[in-house]
Amino acid sequence: MDAAFADLLAANQRYANSAPRNFDGYAHAGVAVVTCMDSRLQPLEMIGLYLGEAKILRTPGGHVTPDALNGCILGVHLLKVNRILVIAHTRCAMASSTDAELVAQVSRQTGLQLDGVQFGADPDQVTRLRSDVELLAGHPLISGRASVGGFRYDVDSGQLEQLC
Repeated sequence: MDAAFADLLAANQRYANSAPRNFDGYAHAGVAVVTCMDSRLQPLEMIGLYLGEAKILRTPGGHVTPDALNGCILGVHLLKVNRILVIAHTRCAMASSTDAELVAQVSRQTGLQLDGVQFGADPDQVTRLRSDVELLAGHPLISGRASVGGFRYDVDSGQLEQLC
């Protein structure tokens, strides 16, 4: 066993004793959330949902990446999703830098070249959010099957605001 993960495996043993079981994997509230990987965000809690009620897709910046798009399509067609929330947040590193700046930072820290790496950073967070919502809402496998909205979560107040 790798010692780097020992504390997490021990915590999992405690969790396993009382973990919910026999879920069917559907989104019982009909919700999918695309949001940032930022650890300050608790997607289920911020919208008053519980385990088994929503599909959560996390990406840097909460952007609709190809994988997130695929998750939304599968959610709509196979997992009872009929509402999709794309949630950006305040004080997001992906909205305060450009890809070039992030690539340069990682290159300085590692000494490695990051040729072709794209993180999807965009300082114009609202325009990017609108674009991601339009992508989902207009997609032929989602349009007419799910409502799509764009939101921003304030990490300081806990408030969620619909922007589009």
